[in-house]
Amino acid sequence: MNSPEQDAHGGQQLVWAVTDTAIGPLLLAATADGLVNVVFHATDAVREQALARLASRLGATPVEEPGSPLLAETIRQLQAYLAGRRQGFELPLDWSLISGFNRQVLRELASGVPYGTVVGYGDLARRVGQPGAAQAVGVAMAANPLPVVVPCHRVVESDGGIGGFGGGLETKRALLALEGVLPEPLF
Repeated sequence: MNSPEQDAHGGQQLVWAVTDTAIGPLLLAATADGLVNVVFHATDAVREQALARLASRLGATPVEEPGSPLLAETIRQLQAYLAGRRQGFELPLDWSLISGFNRQVLRELASGVPYGTVVGYGDLARRVGQPGAAQAVGVAMAANPLPVVVPCHRVVESDGGIGGFGGGLETKRALLALEGVLPEPLF
């Protein structure tokens, strides 16, 4: 019998689930290496497009499996985080969708910007040894395949603006408020 991480032909399988959350439906996808993608606004159309892109990039067969241990644990931790009962995530992550500078920046973000704090784009660029690369950090944030879990919502503008966010500015405000960075939560 094949493991959940392998399809019938022995290739890598991509398991996925959609979960409803306080910030809207999220598509979660995982490989044998870990959580590989979190996608906001997981309507049917968004889900189909995201799964097709993942299947192509990973050479994997997407299989809906919300009971997968990794996805079930991801859902549990996300719900606890969004309810204010958890401040971080302890999940294996598959970084295969991102490389180079973007991966370096996201790994620094994941390990070096704790719950309830924010960092500027320029500050994050300096942390990875590229002090003039604030705009490139913005590109890395936009390319983050693991938002919320790898907390790109914690990256803000140096002038006090909150910057952009793939999940929408209201979602970013809600996440920052949840962490006590903004005055009131929106959910």
